[in-house]
Amino acid sequence: MKLYPLLFSSLMLLALGTIGCSPQDTATTAAASKREVSLPAIAAEAKGFSVGALMSSNTVYVFFDSQCSHCGHLWNASEPLQKKIKFVWIPIGMINATSKAQGAALLTAANPAALMTEHETSLLAGQGGMAASSSIAPEIEQAIENNTQLLNSFGAESVPFMVAKNMKSGQTVSREGAMSTAALAEFLGVDAP
Repeated sequence: MKLYPLLFSSLMLLALGTIGCSPQDTATTAAASKREVSLPAIAAEAKGFSVGALMSSNTVYVFFDSQCSHCGHLWNASEPLQKKIKFVWIPIGMINATSKAQGAALLTAANPAALMTEHETSLLAGQGGMAASSSIAPEIEQAIENNTQLLNSFGAESVPFMVAKNMKSGQTVSREGAMSTAALAEFLGVDAP
């Protein structure tokens, strides 16, 4: 019968469509009037932590939720490119209360890159990520809420959500979802390592 190839194709399309984390009710997070994605607006309004080539002329902004496994996969895929590009990881609070607490811990860490690697390793191993205090300084909590509102204003429905300038085309590009290192390099217009 030809039912199995059709079923397999349908399952593959479903799997490919789920490359990011989103809240249960996307209607509550999508902005009523979508704002144009803007690198200057993100640079001015978002609060994140920087990793990679800090002196790079190209910055990739990544909105992420610390409880999103797709964000963990993107973190791992981005590591080989951090020698060439500056990444700014912008925590949001979308999935649950732990998201905000872990995002706050990352924003206030002495070495956020090391903590993020430790966190993502734990998260992807099914261990929930790092332990984080639910007591968050008001200014850090507000920063995460502002990050979440900024992401929502762009009409993004899932994380990770990346915004950058493609180095080859010069165009501002944005994308929801995780990808491999090679696909990320192509998206950013740089040579894959």
